[in-house]
Amino acid sequence: MESNKALALLGLAARAGTVKSGGFLTEKAIQSEEAVFVIIAEDASPGTKKRIQDKCKFYHVPYVLCDTQESLGHRIGKEARSCLALTDINFGKQIGKSFGIEIQEV
Repeated sequence: MESNKALALLGLAARAGTVKSGGFLTEKAIQSEEAVFVIIAEDASPGTKKRIQDKCKFYHVPYVLCDTQESLGHRIGKEARSCLALTDINFGKQIGKSFGIEIQEV
């Protein structure tokens, strides 16, 4: 499955320091226009999903719903995370491409 390969890159991106995780840091990255791609856990609370999706739409940040909170956290070496923001354009392009999302450089 292509998305599993992409999600495997999350660990590498986290070690490179280009992942903001959790609702607060993800929102902050979106608002500061630092985020290039956002991943939201499918089992995140409805309020969290709506809040992050609305921010992404308002700030024109591509996002995808996938995986579980536990799995997202595990992939970056942390506890469960409801959402992640990628701040590096190259990681964003690679991961977004596997979900069929084209990430544009600004």
